[in-house]
Amino acid sequence: MDWKLEEGTWKTESRVPLGPEGILEATCEDIISESFQLLQIDVECESRERGTLATDGASWCSKNVQRKQKHWEKVVAAKKSKRKQEKERRKASRAEKPGTYPQHSKRFLRALTKERLLEAKNSGPKLCIDLSVTDHMSQKELSRLAGQIGRLYGSNKKADKPFWIYLTGLTTDSPLYEECLRKNDGFSSYALEITEEDCFSLFPLATLVYLTPDSEHALEDVDLNKVYILGGLVDESIQKKVTFQKAQEHSVQTARLPIQEYMVRSPNGKNYHSEILAINQVFEVLSTYFETRNWPEALKKGVSSGKGYVLQNSVE
Repeated sequence: MDWKLEEGTWKTESRVPLGPEGILEATCEDIISESFQLLQIDVECESRERGTLATDGASWCSKNVQRKQKHWEKVVAAKKSKRKQEKERRKASRAEKPGTYPQHSKRFLRALTKERLLEAKNSGPKLCIDLSVTDHMSQKELSRLAGQIGRLYGSNKKADKPFWIYLTGLTTDSPLYEECLRKNDGFSSYALEITEEDCFSLFPLATLVYLTPDSEHALEDVDLNKVYILGGLVDESIQKKVTFQKAQEHSVQTARLPIQEYMVRSPNGKNYHSEILAINQVFEVLSTYFETRNWPEALKKGVSSGKGYVLQNSVE
């Protein structure tokens, strides 16, 4: 018996002698042909079933993806619309006040700011943040101090007459340095000086003025020939006269902000009054005074109402 494939159908040729009527040959061919046809039908049905399942799954995935895609497109469109409105608002503001908004790129403005800060190194007042007293501070206190350093630097960048800032007693492997990197974007490229040296060994003692609320002497002016020191402490860790005693140990001049001279205690429910300010608040006072030469204006900007003090002329 020989097998042959003709037009997609298997056929056989039998060498068995057939009778005159050819019954055996016809029977064999019919049976084999029918069997292969049934087999082909089963295969086609299975293929169709698999194809149907795959199509359904693809359709379900497609709908899910399409829904997310539509949502994302709406979000993107809303952001574009908001940016366009903001751009038009700024354009209208520039049209109303020509010359007030010079057209400069962000890169140019950053370079200009950095150049202005670097000029303060030679011609501006000097401010030193004494960070040698942070060894026993908790992680929470270090985090708050790092935030204050970032805000202080931000205020200095905006100042018309910036200070040159030193962070003394700070090592790059200290927890405070790591916290400064974590909380303040671009901290490693700040235009200021970071040193492991103590402020008392970095500058001549005669040029130092340690600002502490425990001093008996009120600060009268900001002198370009002096270096002003702020103790790197936060409210939770402040112990009475810590910075004052440290200044006395090195025979350094001390001063306090003239809060008592220009402000009075204001009544409040907690009867709370404090002259202890965060380092960024003290800097706000110093920076504003250096630009305006006006202590009331400077104190109003740096001393918040929560400290329990108001300007004398504010009392009715």
